[in-house]
Amino acid sequence: MPPHTLASLAHALSAATDLDAAFVALSEGLAETDRGSHVALFRLDAKRAMLRERALVVDGAIQRVALEASLEQFPKNVGRIIAEGSLFADLAEESPGFARMLAMPRESDGGWLSVIGLRVDGQLAGLIALLEPKRVFGTRVSERFSPMVALFEMAFLRFAEREARREAVQTLEDVTQKVHGDYLARLAATEEQLREARSVAKPDASQAAALLSRERDDARIAEDTRRSTRKLVVLEQQLTASIGALEQAHVELHRRSEALRQRTRTLYLVDRALTLAAAREEPQRLADGLLALVGDDMQAHRCSLFLRVPGDPSILYLAAGRGLAPHVKEGTIVTIGIGVAGKVAESREPLLVMDAGEDAIPHPLLGDEYLTTGSFISFPLVLHDELVGVVNVTNRAQHGLFVEDDVERVRLLGLVISLIAREAQLPERLHVSRIEHP
Repeated sequence: MPPHTLASLAHALSAATDLDAAFVALSEGLAETDRGSHVALFRLDAKRAMLRERALVVDGAIQRVALEASLEQFPKNVGRIIAEGSLFADLAEESPGFARMLAMPRESDGGWLSVIGLRVDGQLAGLIALLEPKRVFGTRVSERFSPMVALFEMAFLRFAEREARREAVQTLEDVTQKVHGDYLARLAATEEQLREARSVAKPDASQAAALLSRERDDARIAEDTRRSTRKLVVLEQQLTASIGALEQAHVELHRRSEALRQRTRTLYLVDRALTLAAAREEPQRLADGLLALVGDDMQAHRCSLFLRVPGDPSILYLAAGRGLAPHVKEGTIVTIGIGVAGKVAESREPLLVMDAGEDAIPHPLLGDEYLTTGSFISFPLVLHDELVGVVNVTNRAQHGLFVEDDVERVRLLGLVISLIAREAQLPERLHVSRIEHP
């Protein structure tokens, strides 16, 4: 089954037995995100700085094409981003030419080409190229695909380290066999000399001394061999321990990089919301912008923002919504204490539900054909111990589930929404606007 979420992709990559299986899992993850896009894996000849092979998944099988493309053919700024890894380098209008150079599938409109480097022990070891169709609206596929590539890079490192360990073990075995072979050859020569010496009926004193010297040499060689073998065993143990520590370090690095990426995206969205508020936009545009802040950050296809009716602390009204059922209109009234939003407003405690079919309180906003996942978050907006409203998010991208860490992120975004809404007097202005223009 192709991966449906980052968690299932991580499971598929951890279960992969080789790099080909891991790349197939990555390609299936991209197909779930955008079927019109193509991803290719390139192996790098580090000594020559040449791309020697392109791998592409076609009908579930790996298709390989030999290449002779140099990294120096890329523009300098693009080459620098590729060498540093972790970020996609966008080739923009030069995408068609470089797509032909990399033997990528042809797009009718040329498409957008993005390339990211894969590093092993601080050195560039391969590339991932993403060719996506040109679109006027919506986010770039490369932005949504970046977390998947980060997971694949971990698998790429794991298989590279496994190959390095296999080569190290093979080298150790070759050295051990060579030393053992030399010892056996010397021992056989000594035994032959001993037999020749014993065949003499009355060996003289010089022959006896030579025989004793050879026996001492053989004993010394045997001891040197034993010590060398012991050193090789200790070296192999140290190598295995070092590889294990390196794997743990890569896992921790990926975790921190992912956390930093999420925080950077949240700060960008908060800055966008503050800019919108500073522009003194009309109330409905501001409400839509605040809802987009939490909806985009949580990757929720469906979300809603309720605000308290001015002068009536017992009623909320739907100020903005995205992906709601056709019969749910902006301005819909919800009584505090009734339904999901009403219950959350009454308790002023966030609600995290993993399966809406089992745990959620029945409510029209959660019971229509638009609910494609069983997980949602309903969060109260409270400022200075005063209820401002409630925000709901559900239908996470790629059928994902919300977890406790997501509630903490919504809490931060909720504080920003509450501050902006109170500063701009959004509940009052929007309510008056709806009365004047129903």
